[in-house]
Amino acid sequence: MVYGNFQGLKLSALGFGSMRLPVKNGVYSDIDETAAREMIAYAMKNGVNYYDTAWGYHDGMSETVMGKLLSEYERESFYLASKFPGYDLGNMGKAEEIFGKQLKKCRVEYFDFYLIHNVCEMNIDAYLDEKYGVLDYFRKQKADGRIKHLGFSAHGDLGVIKRFLEVYGPYMEFGQLQVNWLDWTFQSAKEKIELLASRSIPVWVMEPVRGGKLARLSEEDEKTLKSLRPDESIPAWSFRFLQSLPQVTVTLSGMSDMEQIKDNIATYSENKPLNETEMKTLLHIAENMVKKSVLPCTACRYCTSHCPKGLAIPELIGLYNEHRFTGGGFIAPMVLGTYSEDKLPSACVGCRSCEKVCPQQIKISDMMKDFTERLKVN
Repeated sequence: MVYGNFQGLKLSALGFGSMRLPVKNGVYSDIDETAAREMIAYAMKNGVNYYDTAWGYHDGMSETVMGKLLSEYERESFYLASKFPGYDLGNMGKAEEIFGKQLKKCRVEYFDFYLIHNVCEMNIDAYLDEKYGVLDYFRKQKADGRIKHLGFSAHGDLGVIKRFLEVYGPYMEFGQLQVNWLDWTFQSAKEKIELLASRSIPVWVMEPVRGGKLARLSEEDEKTLKSLRPDESIPAWSFRFLQSLPQVTVTLSGMSDMEQIKDNIATYSENKPLNETEMKTLLHIAENMVKKSVLPCTACRYCTSHCPKGLAIPELIGLYNEHRFTGGGFIAPMVLGTYSEDKLPSACVGCRSCEKVCPQQIKISDMMKDFTERLKVN
């Protein structure tokens, strides 16, 4: 197992994520404890010492099951992380209540790592609102020893993360970001990592294989990668990409079966970062994948001055591209949840005034209609 150093701790570079544990009969909340126990035993035996859970994973059952299964091991043999569920604004002001329940569910007296969870457009104002006292409460838990290391996770855009760090930055010991070779430019992962590096905040990675989307590629793209590394599996390229980033300490993988955990542990038996040619090739594949399915908006903003509804068209196109490429997901609905009804894609009246000045000749009104329909399905 490859290990990363963090404040004198030796952390397994591969972290065990518990958002996608094996379940029974396809029921997300019904975790298969027998299968999960076998996976954890294999991970422990092969050097994985970082385990990540959260309040909302598996409809609230992940912390309970992970706590039960990890209690079978010496407490000092693993590092446990959980998170404050700020993705639900109803939880703001309930930090003490929720944190106490989390400790009990996980059967521990302290969390090695604890995260201010899912900093995004929807909750940034609440996180920064002193009346909720989120930062003050968790700083106190750290001072009292119930949190050893305090950090954050974020799905928000670069501007949101900057706002968060202006207040929370001095107290954040690590930051968890969605980083992979596709999102390096598509979701500005490169700029986000650079932002954390400017504050000397090490990076934890989530969604390294983008929910499995990067585990299989087109026949042509797989052939290209195999020509460079014949013995490397396609999923392993995602981890090798992250091994090439010196800012990354821990990479979390939400593994659902023994095959996945065995493959990932085998990958992390050695550190094999990409060379310059391999990196350029992988990022070129990413560029072509994105081009095939997203609208080529350059954010010139000519359109906005011609929209009678005052819609933020470039921002909406960006969210549409993410939603369409991912095939749904929570990011676009989460961000749009902060918009007033008269600024949503559904507010478009289809006048096509914007299209007359679009240099890229994007059919914006058609996009707005399609986006509205996709959101209904989501």
